[in-house]
Amino acid sequence: MTSQSSRFVGSIPEHYDSGLGPHIFIDYAADIARRVTDYKPSSVLELAAGTGIVTRKLRNLLPVDTTLLATDLNPPMLEQAKKKFAEDENIRFEVVDACSLPYESPLFDVVVCQFGVMFFPDKLKSYSEVLRVLKPGGHYLFNVWDCWAANPFAEIVYETIAAVFPDDPPGFYRVPFGYHDIEAINASLQEAGFTNITAKTLPLRSRILSAELLARGIVFGSPLYEEIVNRNGDLIAIHSRVQKVLESTFGSDMPIQAIVFDAEYTL
Repeated sequence: MTSQSSRFVGSIPEHYDSGLGPHIFIDYAADIARRVTDYKPSSVLELAAGTGIVTRKLRNLLPVDTTLLATDLNPPMLEQAKKKFAEDENIRFEVVDACSLPYESPLFDVVVCQFGVMFFPDKLKSYSEVLRVLKPGGHYLFNVWDCWAANPFAEIVYETIAAVFPDDPPGFYRVPFGYHDIEAINASLQEAGFTNITAKTLPLRSRILSAELLARGIVFGSPLYEEIVNRNGDLIAIHSRVQKVLESTFGSDMPIQAIVFDAEYTL
């Protein structure tokens, strides 16, 4: 699974964690970790664990003897995640392609993925792989971003940066917010073999702790960074533009919205 949209390398993980984490990821991490814990699993697989924002919540909530395996395609993201854990905590990290899981089936009571499915190039294959490694009665919990209209910061960021490159606007920000058709996602899950599928829209208000830090996460903490560099863009000037538009549009908080899916594997 290699694509520009999945490249979180170099200094990107650090900016992702410090800039985007506290503003758009942490509250959804708390929500999905709680949902996982409600099933009282003995074994959990996390896909696209990134910098361990959900992973940390899971380890805090799950019993110490619950097996937790955190995976991601990008080693630099997992290296950032490992910094959140002590050496004696019951957790493993592995570099794994979510479309080709290297595990025998069935192993896990719950598989969880926060804001990762949108980046998988073969989503149906990824769903089939999750089903293969789930124990009967197991659940796949994942969330995706809703549309731009429900996440106006994303559209504003795209338009602000596109104005700098009118002939060739960076396209990354279309990817994470471009997979939110509930009926289509349900159909893919059913085709993979899942049943008892629920999808819940979850709107939240994100408190903007620092517009500068959020803008830094947006510009320097995602593959958008490489798109700007490849266009010879002025990163500092673009960061300043994004910061100013976030401050003038939202002030101290902004609406964000995700869709949370829960799909069960039954024989």
